Amino acid sequence: MALKNLKSIIFHGKRFVYALVIAIACLFLTFNFSWAATEAKHYTDLQFPPLSDVKLPKYERYVLNNGMVVYLMEDHQLPLVSGSMIIRTGDRLEPGGQVGLASLVGTVMRSGGTKNHSPDQLNQMLEQRAAGVETGIGGTSGAASFSALREDLDTVFGLFTEVIREPAFAQDKLDLAKTQQRGQIARRNDRPDSIASREFNKLIYGEDSPYARTTEYATLNNISRKDLLAFYQKYFHPNNTILGVVGDFDPQQMKSLIQAKLGDWKTNPQLGKPRLPGVSQAKPNGVFFVDQPQLTQSNILIGHLGGQFNSSDYPAMDVLNGVLNGFGGRLFNEVRSRQGLAYSVYGVWSPRYDYPGVFIAGGQTRSDATVQFVKAIQSEIQRIQTQPISSKELAFAKESTLNSFVFNFQDPKQTLSRLMRYEYYGYPADFLFRYRRAVEATTVADVQRVAKKYLQPDKLVTLVVGNKKDINPPLTQLSAQVIPIDVTIPSPSQPQAKN
Repeated sequence: MALKNLKSIIFHGKRFVYALVIAIACLFLTFNFSWAATEAKHYTDLQFPPLSDVKLPKYERYVLNNGMVVYLMEDHQLPLVSGSMIIRTGDRLEPGGQVGLASLVGTVMRSGGTKNHSPDQLNQMLEQRAAGVETGIGGTSGAASFSALREDLDTVFGLFTEVIREPAFAQDKLDLAKTQQRGQIARRNDRPDSIASREFNKLIYGEDSPYARTTEYATLNNISRKDLLAFYQKYFHPNNTILGVVGDFDPQQMKSLIQAKLGDWKTNPQLGKPRLPGVSQAKPNGVFFVDQPQLTQSNILIGHLGGQFNSSDYPAMDVLNGVLNGFGGRLFNEVRSRQGLAYSVYGVWSPRYDYPGVFIAGGQTRSDATVQFVKAIQSEIQRIQTQPISSKELAFAKESTLNSFVFNFQDPKQTLSRLMRYEYYGYPADFLFRYRRAVEATTVADVQRVAKKYLQPDKLVTLVVGNKKDINPPLTQLSAQVIPIDVTIPSPSQPQAKN
């Protein structure tokens, strides 16, 4: 019986295979393969329909009596609510002898628990609800955020406001955070790209500039819990913050919740807008080198001080970025494809919101091609200043820039974050739409004008992180004086006892 069943299975299996073969044969006989004879198009020749117009989702902005700015944006696709807060602070405002202070404040605000909930209690309450509360302080601002299911909003928002208003700054969590930062100092030379980025900022802004200085063992030793409290008390006030909430909520209920949890937060009438540190280029030009004998390739950065987003020429400079960068860009075509000098190569005018950014070019190349790589980038910078770009290059750069515009509005949370950021830095709410219109109006003459005005070959600072013995021809072909940079990490000393 078993043998009979096996034969039946084999028989029906063969019939299925035969039927499948016949069906495929018929498909090949009847299918039209004319498309295969069509010559494949180059990616620059592909045609796409225009993107639909982007519109901002509906939102509401209002101000509490204590000065806190609030943004609300409904999004009922999922039963989720998230919020973020921007605080007008930043590590650029910390004392030079206490670099790392602001970062510690941002970390221990959350990790240290609150006056009503220990760190473990806070973590447990959030984990049970699959919710989150996070805080941090970066270079130019502080940030806090929460995320919760709609049904847990009241509880999670309450914990969020506790962290903002009543952080405990537990000593053991401060000690842990300082230990973690010491570990980061010890490992900071592990990656050549990190070395290049850190040391290049020092060359541009100055090693003592708030935009380039680094946390050291000595500066950590100067920081106590008392210092964290003082920094927090100086900047964390309702009239120094912007709150945004997006998600599945009832607007009136959300307003009532915000009023209940934050409406009685006392304002600071003496608080003024902080005076920002000045910026000037520290090194006027030159070639600088960090010797890393273990490397088989060079990491290279070339650039000078740049500008801000609110420059009227920023849109044209962004089109210039498109001419230089990416597949089809001049640097890719010339330095990587034609000359074969780079694993990666780029050149970007990279502005900031309220202080000058940089123009930065660079990439990675094999050690023996280092000098050629630098010269090739220098040549392309000079060429874009002296030779007008083609209409095809302009069209390609503008299309690339404009087609990426939609990705600024992928979801309501991202859109709300951008609106808050513009208010924080004093930009108009429609700044991005003004930028898009300016990009659309950019001409060949505009690109060459800004290239001549803002790219400054005589002010280029060149930094190479690589293996000196394998760089041949030597860097002296770029400059008679090549200045070495010592990146040795100071030995850690015992933390000073501070109360």
